Amino acid sequence: MAKTETDIGAGAVARAADLHREYGRGTAAVRALRGVSAAFAPGTFTAVMGPSGSGKTTLLHCLAGMDRPTRGSVWWGGTEVSRMPERRLAELRRSRVGFVFQAFNLMPAMTVAQNVELPGRLAGERPGRERVLDALARVGLAGRERHRPGELSGGQQQRVAIARALVSRPGVLFADEPTGALDRATGHEILALLRAGVDEDGRTCVMVTHDPVAAGYADRVLLLADGLVAEEIDRPTAARVGERLSRLGEGA
Repeated sequence: MAKTETDIGAGAVARAADLHREYGRGTAAVRALRGVSAAFAPGTFTAVMGPSGSGKTTLLHCLAGMDRPTRGSVWWGGTEVSRMPERRLAELRRSRVGFVFQAFNLMPAMTVAQNVELPGRLAGERPGRERVLDALARVGLAGRERHRPGELSGGQQQRVAIARALVSRPGVLFADEPTGALDRATGHEILALLRAGVDEDGRTCVMVTHDPVAAGYADRVLLLADGLVAEEIDRPTAARVGERLSRLGEGA
């Protein structure tokens, strides 16, 4: 039986209840998620980890309303979004959540400011200039609004992508391998930025990563295996996460 909203944590800003996701049909079907329940409290940082094919990116996409579960439900606060009509979901997604991809997905011919405001413009809700400049200042790019992506480093481009996700001032930020295309030093800068958004702004961050060092910035780790939550690690360290991942890979 699917868990109720109360079962999975009243007060959570995002949550999944008995989440299943299958791709394909019959004997060829792939069961990416097989009954995942998880809750994400306000002002917390969660890393989602696991071997390749464990379901971590599928979980993130379902939580962010970018994919639909086959069974189970996704909630943002007290609102169930997993069965919401697509148009209404898209409207709510723009105001409630932000998403950062591993690839920066910036438009090269546009300025930094134009990239940040692009999602709002496409939705007919162009954010004001002050809000765009504030988002850029928050990610350390004040004064760079007229530059183009090609004039920026990889780390700066990822900061633009984060500013784009934050310009609507969402309560939850989802990030899929946000440091995967960056060198280690630049990756640490991005992780520190995500951590500051949690500590200083009270934002909730849910991040998929394969890197135990990155997971060390989080408050907890959800470790997935075969579409299920295999373990939850509070106050993770790189060494502890690395050891648990190694044991999981060995089938321990």
